[in-house]
Amino acid sequence: MTQHPTLRLAHELLARASITPADEGCQTVIAERLRALGFSTETMVFEDTTNLWARTQSDKPVFCFAGHTDVVPTGDPLSWRFPPFQPTEHDGYLYARGAADMKGSLAAMIVATERFMAEHTALPFDIAYLITSDEEGPFINGTKRVIETLQQRQQNIDWCIVGEPSSTHTIGDIVKNGRRGSLSLSLTIIGQQGHVAYPHLADNPVHRFAPLLQRLVSEHWDNGNAFFPATTFQISNIHAGTGAGNVIPGELQVEANFRFSTEVTAEQLQQRVEALIAEAGITAKCQWKLNGEAFVTEAGVLLDIVQQSISHCTGQLPQLSTAGGTSDGRFIAPTGAQVVELGPVNATIHKVNECVKITDLIALTDIYYQVLKGFYAQLR
Repeated sequence: MTQHPTLRLAHELLARASITPADEGCQTVIAERLRALGFSTETMVFEDTTNLWARTQSDKPVFCFAGHTDVVPTGDPLSWRFPPFQPTEHDGYLYARGAADMKGSLAAMIVATERFMAEHTALPFDIAYLITSDEEGPFINGTKRVIETLQQRQQNIDWCIVGEPSSTHTIGDIVKNGRRGSLSLSLTIIGQQGHVAYPHLADNPVHRFAPLLQRLVSEHWDNGNAFFPATTFQISNIHAGTGAGNVIPGELQVEANFRFSTEVTAEQLQQRVEALIAEAGITAKCQWKLNGEAFVTEAGVLLDIVQQSISHCTGQLPQLSTAGGTSDGRFIAPTGAQVVELGPVNATIHKVNECVKITDLIALTDIYYQVLKGFYAQLR
């Protein structure tokens, strides 16, 4: 198995300890492989983040592979069965931090592209790669900045596969054709500090917030739709007090998050929350952070080709899903691109002993190759 080109490239990438936002030369390896195929490559460095934009140049519609070279921290390396940056094949699995999320996908993309371009010339479309080292971090200087730069140049992506680990049980069983939006709220309820024995001289923000909390968690935000479940609101942190048992706190800090569908906008959610606060007669400060708008790719060229490619390679049609967290697809979809996520099984991502089934990486290579063939057949 190690002799398969996808496995060899995966080993090379996984041996580099590219903990976000470090790239540790992974993109240099990828760029060299792509230049050998005739791609033009551009490294875009924004602050602490390294990004790679590579493209065949023919001014035709653009199909893009997107992904990231950064990985999350390993935790205690001694907790791992094998050293996390020493890729190890064992019992049919490849172990290393980033094996599933998502250096395995990157290796499969590159090898699939090499195989396809060795067999096809005069392509009716351009192939591009958008790779960042900022997907696992604050997502400020990565794909978002690259897309902004491309938009300023009036360069567009028409179709995009993000190699995130989308599969659940078997390779290709799930394709993410959209993602819920994510909106974070930092809420400060302002009261008046005082002695617990003299509550009439104070204003307890915890007591003020309790009825509002009930309103927020019971509020019906929307019904969702065919692609999305209903919008959800979750409190993640609450803090108040000085630590003393005889002091009424002066402020209450609340952290919360919306995961929302395309039935509602971030602006509408903000307005509804602030209206509820006003109705409750509470003095408060709201700080909002939009982590990503909801997006969905409906039936069309990309979904048709991806579904056909998976069926060709696995004999099964994938299920479409918008569940899970956010991905960098949220920065690409608003440009008008059709975007899906297709990658390995996600059971071990961000965990100790992260691994990917070796046969899955080989199958993923075949699927990506079939996708390229599908575009060739569709557009020529």
